[in-house]
Amino acid sequence: MHDGATDPTVIWNRRAGEWWMFYTSRRADAPPIDDASWIHGTDIGIASSADGGATWLYRGIAEGLDTEPGRNTYWAPEIVDEGTEYHMYVSVIRGVPTRWPGHARVIRHYTSDDLFSWTYRSTLSLSSDRVIDACVLRLPTGGYRMWYKDEADNAHTYAADSDDLAHWTVRGPVVEFSKHEGPNVFELDGSYWMIIDEWHGQRVLHSRDLEAWEPRGLILDHPGQGPDDGGYGYHADVVTSELGAFIFYFSHPRRPDGHSGPHASHEDRRSSVHAARLRVSGDTLVCDRDEVLEAPILPLEGPSNRGNEH
Repeated sequence: MHDGATDPTVIWNRRAGEWWMFYTSRRADAPPIDDASWIHGTDIGIASSADGGATWLYRGIAEGLDTEPGRNTYWAPEIVDEGTEYHMYVSVIRGVPTRWPGHARVIRHYTSDDLFSWTYRSTLSLSSDRVIDACVLRLPTGGYRMWYKDEADNAHTYAADSDDLAHWTVRGPVVEFSKHEGPNVFELDGSYWMIIDEWHGQRVLHSRDLEAWEPRGLILDHPGQGPDDGGYGYHADVVTSELGAFIFYFSHPRRPDGHSGPHASHEDRRSSVHAARLRVSGDTLVCDRDEVLEAPILPLEGPSNRGNEH
């Protein structure tokens, strides 16, 4: 709605029988001022697909996120289907700051039974008050693990564990070799993988036990040739199913690579969401963002591993 869809996450809507995408709705069409206000004051947008990801329909914004009067900032949704209700973890900033640093960023927990109307549950107590970009995976031994970016510690990825998706115990830093954001963890071909956004493509990391992580190169580090798929691939989500593994990411199609800002023009700000197939090749992941995908790329009847697709 504002030419600024970023940070996508995709989840099966059990009630509607279709896939829903949640995303940060950046305000790329805001007035051309050389400050950071356009990436704040953002809602969580929703789009749905009833044909396995071939087409998407805008459905509005997630309702019920505000806990006080006024305009606030919502980023980077993560949603887990626990089986009876959905749990969403959202990065929240109070108000609409004009600067990037210097203000608290927290992760809030919400629940819903329909993926549209949400109820606030708590603000998580994590490793600092500069935390964003939650990713949650059900552990094979029971319980859940959350990975997130702690900007107070050199933009490294931290982890926290929970038995009930409500109370979290911080484990500490788990990826410290670079500054990055947007961790996303998933299982594919018998191994665990993490992708992190280093702002020049997605760094691939591999683990056999969800404890130790080993870097395995980059993907989405070269521009695509498709419509609006220029530049690097940023902050991504991965959905795995019997149809394969697909990465949903966003690009700034008209922004020169390496251009750190300020981003004042509409063409420099605007972003587009894309999908591409992921495959395991040797000891790493490969992704050809120019591969033409035949629909559906997502199961028409929902995931067979429902509740653990993230």
